[in-house]
Amino acid sequence: VQLVESGGGLVEPGGSLRLSCAASGFTFSSYNMKWYRQVPGKERELVAVITYLGGITNYADSVKGRFTISRDNPKNTVYLQMNSLKPEDTAVYYCNAISQNGYYSHWGQGTQVTVSS
Repeated sequence: VQLVESGGGLVEPGGSLRLSCAASGFTFSSYNMKWYRQVPGKERELVAVITYLGGITNYADSVKGRFTISRDNPKNTVYLQMNSLKPEDTAVYYCNAISQNGYYSHWGQGTQVTVSS
């Protein structure tokens, strides 16, 4: 099982980034997918969720209207489009795959996003 995030980097406030998370080793289309973020010294925060067929999405209040989660099941990939980025969005972003019954959970290694001028 592997989840590999990419697309992080340094961006100025107001800019955009698109994170990708490529999955392998499990039936991606059967798993709900989540993006979390974590700042050193703080708990991991749930940012966005998308159900296994992509029909339902949900977002943290802090990112609503700015971030969009999507998935491409044939490509085994989930995305996080981040627009109007703010310095407080700076964090390590992780993708998480969780089975529909909640029994199985897989994590990526994380990708750093830094929003700074």
